[in-house]
Amino acid sequence: MTGIVDSHHHIWRAADLPWLQGEMVPRIFGPYEPIRRDYLVSEYVAEATPCGISSAVYVQANWPLDRSVDEVRWLRDVHAGTGWPTAVVGCADLFDDHAPDVLRRQAALTPLVRGTRLQLHWHERPEFRFAAAPDRMRDPVLRRNLAVVADLGWLFELQVFPAQMADAAELVADFPQLTFVLVHAGMPVDSAPPAVEEWTRGMRLLAGLPNVVVKLTGQGTFVHRVDRPLIERVATTCLDLFGSGRCMWGSNFPVEKLWTDLPTLLSTWQDVLAGRSAGEIRDVFAATATRVYGL
Repeated sequence: MTGIVDSHHHIWRAADLPWLQGEMVPRIFGPYEPIRRDYLVSEYVAEATPCGISSAVYVQANWPLDRSVDEVRWLRDVHAGTGWPTAVVGCADLFDDHAPDVLRRQAALTPLVRGTRLQLHWHERPEFRFAAAPDRMRDPVLRRNLAVVADLGWLFELQVFPAQMADAAELVADFPQLTFVLVHAGMPVDSAPPAVEEWTRGMRLLAGLPNVVVKLTGQGTFVHRVDRPLIERVATTCLDLFGSGRCMWGSNFPVEKLWTDLPTLLSTWQDVLAGRSAGEIRDVFAATATRVYGL
């Protein structure tokens, strides 16, 4: 099995991440003392390759925004020495008028960059919140900068909660030339029927927009375990609504090391999808990511 995308920050360098230093800051995935250390590419490769993972996408790991260019430069050098990661999704402050300069400097550094992410998720619970407000997707500066992302031929990683999906659908519809990659399958927070209904309703809205692709990642983020019923619900809903050509599996390592190992996570997804056709399985575990990220 080749071309599997590891869709989140699989290389950490503690010196570059303030939230891995000093006071522990509450995070969406819970206490993170056990992983509060360097997690470099050699460790990731040692864990990933026995699972059949031959490609990986690094997605920005919340370096300080004023060091977004440094992050891409470092990854360029890591790739030069190891061949990993296969592709990079960087970051820039897309609410800043100077963001286009940052994006173009990143593009000039390396062709590894495939897109950018600025987390837009907002929640009533402060520890679940990243954006300053739930409706930042309407900001005109953000929208001008997304036009630059599209002009570069990049994608945008869209991270929102279900309650934000109506606004997200409007944003996506306004940029039909830009591919939006929905992070963590829209981040369903819990399994209570009203929450599931809200998530499903929002996913249906986004599925109606052909420039949205879904990452089947991070389904332990809120439950802090490998939850097979949750994975089954997410897999079934996403594949039924989006089709396998718009769905791709990925891990959220090293975050998921808090509650699982990579073989357990991958084998659970493989078991859940075992009843699907060979083409669907190939899409989810390789073909979709290969196409979307240009692996």
